[in-house]
Amino acid sequence: MTASTILAPRVPLLDREDAPAEIANLYDQVWAELGIVPNMFKALANVPTLAQGMTALLRPLMAEGSLPRWYKELIALRVSSLNVCEDCVVTHRYLALKRGATPAQVASCDNFETGPFTAREKAGLRFAGLLHQSGHAVNEAAFAPVSMHFNTKEIVELTALAATFELVSRFNSGLRIPVTPVPKVE
Repeated sequence: MTASTILAPRVPLLDREDAPAEIANLYDQVWAELGIVPNMFKALANVPTLAQGMTALLRPLMAEGSLPRWYKELIALRVSSLNVCEDCVVTHRYLALKRGATPAQVASCDNFETGPFTAREKAGLRFAGLLHQSGHAVNEAAFAPVSMHFNTKEIVELTALAATFELVSRFNSGLRIPVTPVPKVE
C-alpha cells in the first residue's frame, strides 16, 4: 500500500448528493465525459467556483485539438508519474486507454525512449519532463527538437498540458487525494 491509500484525504471528498447545488450538474457532465468523477473534482467541490474554473480549463485543454486526446493523456500520465501522484497516474492511464492510446504506449510511458513512440511523440514526452524540472530547463538546445516536430499551436498545447498537470499532481498529492476507482477499459 502507498501513503495515499493509508492516509485519509485532508479535505472532504463530496459525492454528488453532498455537493453544493450549483455544481451538481458539473458532476453529471464530468461523468458523461469521462465515465468517472475523479476524486480531485470531489475535493474541488468544496469551493464551487474553483471546481467550475478547473473544469473550464481542463475541458478545452483535454479536448481533441492540435494534439490528439490520447497523446494529451500520455503527457498528463508522464507528468503525473514524475510527480508520483498515484491518483493522477491511475486516472490518466485509464483515460489514455479510453481515448485510444495502446496498452504498450501506456505501459511504457515512464520508459518512453525505448517504447512504441515516434520521434515526434518522444520529443513531446521529453519536453514535458524538462518542464517538470523547471521552465528554465528548456534551453534552446532542448527546445530545438520540439520546434522541429510541433507547430506553434501544438507547442502551446503541449506546454499548457505539462504545466497544468504539475498543478493537478501537486493539488492531489498535497491534499492526499485517494485513487479514484476506474473501470477496466476493454
